[in-house]
Amino acid sequence: MGPSRALPCLVLLFLLSMSSASVLEDTCKSFGAGNPDIGYDYCIKFFQASKDSATADKRGLAVIASKLAGAAAKSIGKRIQALKASEKDKHILSGLNDCGDLYSQDVDLLDVAAKGLAAGTPRGKQDAAANLSGALVGPQTCEDGFSELGVKSPLAAEDSEFTKDVSIALVITNSL
Repeated sequence: MGPSRALPCLVLLFLLSMSSASVLEDTCKSFGAGNPDIGYDYCIKFFQASKDSATADKRGLAVIASKLAGAAAKSIGKRIQALKASEKDKHILSGLNDCGDLYSQDVDLLDVAAKGLAAGTPRGKQDAAANLSGALVGPQTCEDGFSELGVKSPLAAEDSEFTKDVSIALVITNSL
């Protein structure tokens, strides 16, 4: 390809990448405006975990968000296992067992949500939204369980961040 043809191709690639970047930015701006407690900056930081988010359309961002939240749920499940291995307090162990079950369910819910969104059908979107809403229940139930046991949650930070992650996926999914 000669120099005269390379320049238009580079310009086109640049414009396409700018267009996709603006989808991410516009999506996070909209999310941040409706969810100021989480905000634009957190949304952008969240999507930086996936290089594909820079070129994704809005549906692609919803799929990516669901997958990232699913990965977070798996990671929290591993943290729970590590905490259980060293915990001696029966109350905390009970809470960790319950939270482990909840996060295991969330992994499944988020996997189904990502697959439903990837299908690109109205039914897939509805199913994804229902599964994402279900995944939002887990961290709050986990925190409530520790509170009812009268002990401090060792998962408070993880539960809070996971709630933000799933909220991003749900808001984007509902906007499709």
